[in-house]
Amino acid sequence: MSSLSSSRPTLGPASLAIRALALLILLFGLYFVIFGSWLILLGGSWYYTPCGILLCISGVYLFRLSPVGAWSYLLAWALTIPWTIYEVGFHFWGWLPRLFGPTLIAIAVATCLPYLLRNQKDNIHA
Repeated sequence: MSSLSSSRPTLGPASLAIRALALLILLFGLYFVIFGSWLILLGGSWYYTPCGILLCISGVYLFRLSPVGAWSYLLAWALTIPWTIYEVGFHFWGWLPRLFGPTLIAIAVATCLPYLLRNQKDNIHA
C-alpha cells in the first residue's frame, strides 16, 4: 500500500455520520446568515448572522473531518449563552428554545471530537 492511501480519511460509519452532521450544521448556518441578515435590515438582533457564519465555517471544516469544525461549533454554542442571557435574562422558558436544539447538536459534535482529533493525528504522522 502506498503512503498516500493511508493518509486519506476512510468512509466508515463514523466519518459518514460526521459528514451528515456537518451538512445539517451548514444548512442551519446558511439559514441563519440569510434570515439573520434580513432581521438586521428590519432592525432586529445581530446575533444570527455572525452565528450563521460561524456555523457555516463549522459545517465546512466538519465535512473535511477537521477538529476546527467541532471547535468552531462549540464556540458558537458557547457564545449563544451570553446572547440568551442578554435577550431573556434568566427566565427558563426563554432559554429553552434558544439553547435546547443547539445543545443537542453540541453533544453530537463533542461526541465526534475524539474521532476528529485521532484522524488529525493520523494524517499528520502519515
